[in-house]
Amino acid sequence: MATPLGLDAPCLRGKLRKCSSNIVTKFTASKITGRGFSRGTQLPAGLLQESDKHNKWYGIPVLLQKLYESSHPNSDLLQAHSFLKILSSRLSFEAMTCVTEDRKTAQESTFPNMYTFDLFGGVDLLVEILMRPTLTMQKKTPKMNEDLVKDCLSVLYNCGICIEGVTKSLAARDDFVLFLFTLMTNKKTFLQTATLIEDILGVKKEMIPLEGIPNLSGLVQSFDQQQLANFCRILSVTISEPDAGNDDKHTLLAKNAHQKKTASPSRAEINQVTLLNIPGFIERLCKLATRKWLDNALVLDALMQMATEETEQSSTESSDESSLATSPLRHRLPQSMKIVHEIMYKVEVLYVLCVLLMGRQRNQVHKMLAEFRLIPGLNNLFDKLIWRKFTSSNHVVHGQNENCDCSPEISFKIQFLRLLQSFSDHHENKYLLLNSQELNELSAISMKANIPEVEALVNTDRSLVCDGKKGLLTRLLAVMKREPPDSSFRFWQARAVESFLRGATSYADQMFLLKRGLLEHILFCIIDSGCTSRDVLQSYFDLLGELMKFNIDAFKRFNKYVNTPEKFQAFLTQINSSLVDSNMLVRCIVLSLDRFESQTEDVKVVEVLSECSLLSYMARVENRLSFLFRLINIINVQTLTQENVSCLNTSLVILMLARRKAKLPFYLNALREKEYAEKYPGCMLNNFHNLLRFWQHHYLNKDKDSTCLENSSCIPFSYWKETVSVLLGLDRTSLCAIVRYIDEPFEDLDRDLLED
Repeated sequence: MATPLGLDAPCLRGKLRKCSSNIVTKFTASKITGRGFSRGTQLPAGLLQESDKHNKWYGIPVLLQKLYESSHPNSDLLQAHSFLKILSSRLSFEAMTCVTEDRKTAQESTFPNMYTFDLFGGVDLLVEILMRPTLTMQKKTPKMNEDLVKDCLSVLYNCGICIEGVTKSLAARDDFVLFLFTLMTNKKTFLQTATLIEDILGVKKEMIPLEGIPNLSGLVQSFDQQQLANFCRILSVTISEPDAGNDDKHTLLAKNAHQKKTASPSRAEINQVTLLNIPGFIERLCKLATRKWLDNALVLDALMQMATEETEQSSTESSDESSLATSPLRHRLPQSMKIVHEIMYKVEVLYVLCVLLMGRQRNQVHKMLAEFRLIPGLNNLFDKLIWRKFTSSNHVVHGQNENCDCSPEISFKIQFLRLLQSFSDHHENKYLLLNSQELNELSAISMKANIPEVEALVNTDRSLVCDGKKGLLTRLLAVMKREPPDSSFRFWQARAVESFLRGATSYADQMFLLKRGLLEHILFCIIDSGCTSRDVLQSYFDLLGELMKFNIDAFKRFNKYVNTPEKFQAFLTQINSSLVDSNMLVRCIVLSLDRFESQTEDVKVVEVLSECSLLSYMARVENRLSFLFRLINIINVQTLTQENVSCLNTSLVILMLARRKAKLPFYLNALREKEYAEKYPGCMLNNFHNLLRFWQHHYLNKDKDSTCLENSSCIPFSYWKETVSVLLGLDRTSLCAIVRYIDEPFEDLDRDLLED
C-alpha cells in the first residue's frame, strides 16, 4: 500500500513549482478573458502557502485570503483591517518609489508586490469591501470603520499609479465610481476619496452623469470651503467638453460632422445645468474666489527659498531637532504654504466659473456672478493676491521658473485672465469691470462726442460695479503695460482687454482705453519690443483692430506713433509675416477706410485720410487685391479651423465692400488674371468657390450665432448671405458669379465635399 507523500517530498515540490507557475498563468489569462480563476480566495490555503515560497509573493495571496474571510457581511471588520494594514505596509514602499521615480511605464519587476496583489484579486476585493454596506438588506446602512475605508482607498490609489490598467478597470465600473462620491460626506475620508475619483475620471472614457450621484445637492452643501474647492477639481472634468483646449486646431469639417453625430445637449452641458440647480452653489464659489486670505500676503516667491533653507538645515543638523523646532522658518513656512494652497484652490474655482460662463446657460450664470459681486471681489484682491508686486529676489516656486505656466501663481493669473475674457465677451455685464467714476467718464466721452450712451452702460447696476480708486479693467491695463517683453501673460492680457471691446463697436469704450495709452503700448510691442511670439502678436493685432475700428482718433494716434517710413515698414512686415494672425486687423482697416470715405464732410476725417500712412496704403486697390489673393490662398475647406476661418470672412468683407461700389466684377476678374499670370488657371477661384459653399453650410446652420459677424463688421448678416449667394450663382452670364471667371476646362468644383 502506498504511503501518502508529505509536502516536502522532492517529487511533490517539483509538481508544486509547476503548479505555482500554472497559477500565475491562469490568473493572468483570467485578467484578459474574464474566465477562470480571478482571485486567490478560490485556491486552497496550503497550496498558496507552498507556492509563495517559490515565487516570493511575500505572503500577499495568503493575506488576501484572510482579508476575504474576515470581511464577510456581519463579520468583525477590525480583524479584516489588521490584515489590510499588513498588506498596505508591504505595498507602501513600492508606492513611494512609484511617486518619486520618473518612469514611463510600470513593469512587473519594478513593483512585484503590487502586481501580486492585483493578480490575486486584491483590487476587486477592496472594491467589494468598500461597497459591502450598499448590499445590506437592513433599513439603516451599517457604518464602516473610517480608518478601514481610508486604507482601502489609499491602497486602490497606489495600485492605480503603479500598475497600468488598474485605474481604467475601476473607471469601467460605473456603480463604483458613483458610490465613491457618497464617501465624500465623511470629512476623514474626503481627501483620499477625492484623490481617487480625480484619477479615475481622468482616464474614464465616458463622462459621468452628475445627476446619478446620490443626493448630490446635499453632498455639495455639506462641504466646507476647502472641500468645495477640492471638489472643483473633480467638477472640472465633468463639465468641460472633451478636447476643448485644442478647439482652435480641429478642422471645422470634422467639428461639424461630430456635432451631427453627437446628441444635443451634450453630457457636459447637462452636468452644467445640474450644478446650477444646486441651491447656493454659485454663491459659494464666488465667496471662495474672492475671500481675502492673509492680507499682508507673505511673499510667495520666498517659499522655495524657505523650503530649501529648511532642507539644508535638516541635512546638516538632522540630529539636532531642537534647532529646527526653534528656527524662524518653522513659523514662517505654514503661512506661506497657506497662500499657495489658497491660490491653488482659487485656480480650480475660477476654472469652473469660466466653463459655466462659456456654456449654454451663460446668461443665468452672468446674472448670478453679478449678484454675488464676483468682479468687485476680484478687484479687491488684485493688488494683494492676484498681481502682487514681486520682491527683488523673485525666487521660484516649486522648482519652476516664474514664467513657467506650471507654477501655482502663474496658473492662477492665467485662469483669472481667462475668466475676465469669458465674462466680458459680447455681454453687457462687461461694464461691471469699471468703478462708478469710470462709468461717469464713459458717459462724459459720449456727451462730448454728441453720441448716445450705449444702452448696456445706461442699464448697468451701479451697486454691483467695482469699488475703490480703480476698476478691474484699469488695473489690468496698468500691469499689462509693465509686463516684460517675454512674459507669457501678454497673450492672455490682450485677450482679456480685447473681449471688453468685442461686439458692437463703442466709441466711448475705445476712447476710454486710448486715453490710457493702450494704442501706443500695442504699437511698441508690435514694432519696437522685438516680440517674436506668434500667439502674442496675434492677440495684439486682434486687440489693435478692435481698438481702432471706425475710430478716426485712433488712426490719428497711429500716425503720430508710426511717424517714419522705417517704422511703417516694420509694422507692415509684422502684418505680412502671418495673415492668419493679422487678418482681423486688415479687416478693421478695410472697414474703417470704407466708412471714412463716406464722411468727407468732416474736416478731421479728411485730414486724417490725407495724412495717415495706414489708410493711404489700404486705399490703393493693388494692396487690397494683394491681401485678397493671399487670404484665399492660405486656406481651403479641408484645413479650415476656428483659428483661420477669419481669413475667409475677411476676404468676404473685401468683396462685400467692392460689391457695394459695383466693383465686384473687377475684383473677380483680377483673381482670374492672377491665376493665369501664375500659370494656375482655375486654382484660386475653384478653391474660393468651395470655401463659400462651406461658408453657407457652416454659418446658415440653425444653431450658428451669426450676430458676431454682423456686430464686428456693421454689415447686416442678410447682406453677407446675399453676397455669398451671388458669388455662388450658376449663371455664367452673371458678372458677379465666380463660375463666369473659371474657364470650363479648368472648372473643378467639388460638389461632394460637404456631403455627410
